[in-house]
Amino acid sequence: MRHNRTHNHLGRTTSHRHALLSNMAASLIIAKRINTTLAKAKALRVYVEPLITRSKNDTTHSRRMVFRYLQNKTAVTELFREIAPKVADRPGGYTRIIKLGNRAGDNAEMCMMELVDFNALLGGKGKETAAAAKKTTRRGGTRKKAAEDSAEKPAKAEAAPKKKAAVKKTEAAPKKAATRKKKSEE
Repeated sequence: MRHNRTHNHLGRTTSHRHALLSNMAASLIIAKRINTTLAKAKALRVYVEPLITRSKNDTTHSRRMVFRYLQNKTAVTELFREIAPKVADRPGGYTRIIKLGNRAGDNAEMCMMELVDFNALLGGKGKETAAAAKKTTRRGGTRKKAAEDSAEKPAKAEAAPKKKAAVKKTEAAPKKAATRKKKSEE
């Protein structure tokens, strides 16, 4: 019986299990989605969700603590720059496990593990909002915006008379055709 057994050892030594979870967590953070066995995904969820929670507070201490677990600078940077702002208002449950069926070779249960806010198909805030989000700056841009707005208004006003001129040309074309017919009849 498994009384007081807190985690799945995954058939590995402690150092091998920590290396496996660290590499899988870095892959999940960088790729946003990985395919793995169900047992590894459940162990990874317990490993990576506290790291994502810690990334909400972007301090040097938090970065160092996350780096202790991940041992991958690009994954830490990705976590703090891209993932943390998207999950800032989420109180937990940053990952989703979707079962895929059994593996052909050894009949192991396979699944896809992904970050919840990065799936555009299942309602996550994917690429659409990332493209729509504006870049924030520390400087006030009110003068620049006012100048751009006033520059756009005359440009729109100039465009309107050109359209009217184009309409006049089309009205003039049937008149010319009518005069040509009269000349050809004579």
